[in-house]
Amino acid sequence: MTAAVLTGHGGPEVLEIRDDVAVPEPAPGQVLVQVAAAGVNNTDIWTREGAYGNAVDPLAVAGWRGVPLTFPRIQGGDIAGCIVEIGQGVDAGRVGQRVVVDPALYDRGDDHANPVELVGSERDGGFADFVVVDAAQAHAVDDSPLSDEQLACLPIAYGTAMGMLERAALASDERVLVTGASGGVGLALVELAAARGATVIALTSEGKEQAVHEAGAAQVVLRSEPDVTAAIRQAAGGPVDAIADVVGGEGFSMTFALLREGGRLVIAGAVAGAVVTFDLRVLYLHQRRLIGSSMHTRAHFRHLVDLAQRGAVSPHIADRYPLTAIHQAQRDFANKRYVGKLVLRP
Repeated sequence: MTAAVLTGHGGPEVLEIRDDVAVPEPAPGQVLVQVAAAGVNNTDIWTREGAYGNAVDPLAVAGWRGVPLTFPRIQGGDIAGCIVEIGQGVDAGRVGQRVVVDPALYDRGDDHANPVELVGSERDGGFADFVVVDAAQAHAVDDSPLSDEQLACLPIAYGTAMGMLERAALASDERVLVTGASGGVGLALVELAAARGATVIALTSEGKEQAVHEAGAAQVVLRSEPDVTAAIRQAAGGPVDAIADVVGGEGFSMTFALLREGGRLVIAGAVAGAVVTFDLRVLYLHQRRLIGSSMHTRAHFRHLVDLAQRGAVSPHIADRYPLTAIHQAQRDFANKRYVGKLVLRP
């Protein structure tokens, strides 16, 4: 089969397109999925670069769990496709099912377990013609009106957004600030938060306002504003109840201070920088909460699948590429000149 094979941590040169990769065989309890579409995510690039660091050294070459990956590895955590073969113990009726894959592997068996491994990182993923996953990870979406490409936008971006909003317990009468609102996770946050009935104030860059408004933002603030803090407060009518942050960076302290007394900030990304200077008094003197959120739980993902089955989400696809053009897709992803998601087709 054809696959994009990661041979080590490094630049684009360590990602190789190969057409002689063996089709994996499903073990007991597993299914073989023919990949119809696979989404591109920031974690693909950071994982390739080994840019996650660890608790001792933020510059250490490591995957998202703080240790280097083992190679070769096929990346790709966003997978939509069709089950074409089953392993022992799997219901034969599942062959032919259209599925979207939960990429998270959990630390225990209950609905609220923590993700500790990821398809496309610790296990081979969907940047290939075929992928093997545990049968329980392949969720049937035969009734979904979404296209395969739209379904492939859901697992990581929408899964991460769902996990953030659930862990922050965002309510329908609250005001939430979404940073990085035009990216995959950011746009999903806008859509899902607005669907809950929350008032969304979105922070984005110039030229992307309309798409962010269309996703559900009540107010859009541009990063180019001379005084971004004042612009956000004016748009929100005062402090916000919650912040969903995927940006981090040197503006983190400023962002955090926009919370009301007792407000909470949930963070699931650091595209502008992972190491920040932060005044802890802004946290504890105002009863605010800082919530770390990585991926989603099984319960969150089932909720997302239900939304997909009902057509209650509408992922925005910025561009499509053949799998063999993955290097161009990753260059375009890094440039951030688009709104929504980039998708690969085998």
